[in-house]
Amino acid sequence: MRVGDGSLLPRARRAGGAHRLAPRAGACGLVAVLAVGLSGCAIKGADNANLVVGKQAFVAKCGACHTLARANTKGIVGPNLDAVFKTSIAEGEQRNAVRTVVEGQVQNPNPEGVMPQHLASGATLADIAAYVAQSADAPGPDTGLLASAVEPVGAGKPAVEKAGKLELDANPTGQLAYTTSKAEATPGAVTITMSNMSGVMHNIAVEEGENGATQKAAPIGASSFISKGTTSITVKLKPGKYTFFCQAPGHRAAGMYGTLTVK
Repeated sequence: MRVGDGSLLPRARRAGGAHRLAPRAGACGLVAVLAVGLSGCAIKGADNANLVVGKQAFVAKCGACHTLARANTKGIVGPNLDAVFKTSIAEGEQRNAVRTVVEGQVQNPNPEGVMPQHLASGATLADIAAYVAQSADAPGPDTGLLASAVEPVGAGKPAVEKAGKLELDANPTGQLAYTTSKAEATPGAVTITMSNMSGVMHNIAVEEGENGATQKAAPIGASSFISKGTTSITVKLKPGKYTFFCQAPGHRAAGMYGTLTVK
């Protein structure tokens, strides 16, 4: 889900005596004008929304493009959703209006934008919209079942090289992360394989040094980009620390990196 331009925030407006929430058009799929009357607004299935499913679907379908703090997503292709709705919520707009806007934008993506048609529909879309409406610019983390609805980024066990082969997979849910943030290998030639089932375009590259989110050296190797399937690289490693990361714009900064220890 890609909504508007991050610099264009929804504003509370009055038209004919009724409040309206009207984000303007942007490059990432926002319809030209989506004005939603708040008086008596409702969404079909609203009372049956499943927020756990909504969070999981948001992370899988939208998190690679959008930042939403409670979902722990840090995508930068589309705008930061906490910032997008911050002003309107602060000015007293009901969260039901946020929900309606999200549904409308997904159902009517800008044909000149990058959001695909039919990203979500029916109950899934209602669940996503309900979760975004509850979470946008909301203080604190998710609690209860929502807190554990999505596995924390990079929480898997460290990957260990065996017989010159090391597997470092992209997170299958669509989060901008690998399944682990730590790996171990022995010196010598190592073939690193990345499986990617997320549908989001990723690759895997390696550079010398434990550099975190900021590139500080030229990669010693980088794989091809894939959205589905498997890709690999073979690198010659000396003892020390290395950083593995995705080279897709914004992915490393959003947390798609880890440390490879060679000893």
